[in-house]
Amino acid sequence: MKIGIVGLGLIGGSLGLSLKNEKLISCVSGMDLSKEHEKQAMQLGLVHEILTLEQMKQKCDMIFLAIPVEGIIKIVKEFEGIGENTTIIDLGSTKQKIIEAVPESIRQNFIPAHPMAGTEYSGPTAAFSGLFKDAVVAICDFKESGEMHVKRSVELFSHLGMKIIFMSAAEHDHHASVISHLPHAISFSLASSVLKKENKKNIIALSGTGFNGMIRIAKSSPVMWTDIFKQNKQNLINSIDLFKKELDECENLIKNEKWDELREWMSEARKIREIL
Repeated sequence: MKIGIVGLGLIGGSLGLSLKNEKLISCVSGMDLSKEHEKQAMQLGLVHEILTLEQMKQKCDMIFLAIPVEGIIKIVKEFEGIGENTTIIDLGSTKQKIIEAVPESIRQNFIPAHPMAGTEYSGPTAAFSGLFKDAVVAICDFKESGEMHVKRSVELFSHLGMKIIFMSAAEHDHHASVISHLPHAISFSLASSVLKKENKKNIIALSGTGFNGMIRIAKSSPVMWTDIFKQNKQNLINSIDLFKKELDECENLIKNEKWDELREWMSEARKIREIL
């Protein structure tokens, strides 16, 4: 099987490294808008070759879209007229807006997927082969995709050692807004408030594992996360409102010195450890 990857950053580059080790894959081709990224991907051995999108459409059995979600919406229209046996898999962090942008003529070819994997780093140099091992991948609205394309994608994700779940795009975008997108909004907000309040010397001197853990994802790509926030706007606003209510509750308990109630509130929140 011949694989094409559009976008050679953390996700696309890691995918290339992982797939090159799979026996069912004969060739991994890549492309990126950045010629520097393409050069680095070849130097790092992330892919076997660099192709244009048109070449990829002619040669590859499966093409992965590992670019920012607004880029996926723009590029997906260029796949109209592609052969019925070519599988297109998008790896974006939002799903509803992307699915709505897919031309009806190629919806059967299209697999909307979201691997719940990543780090705060970006670019080809951030790629590593174990990124997808044991990670969850959500496949959305699969009944609108062709059976062969669904089976092919499930087989490939399974070979990568991923845990596959199926859900609707609406469900995905709601859950992702709470579990993934809200934490990024909080982390960016925390980083912004600290930078406005504290000088660099104090941040370095006093930051511990708690602060570093919460601030880590604020190092993520602003380009990528602006696109995600844009596409999942209403779900994210709802999630932020929910978080604000809990933060207000915490503030009021502290302000009114309701220490027993504060302890109980924390105890309830601490039950998350029974899940994770």
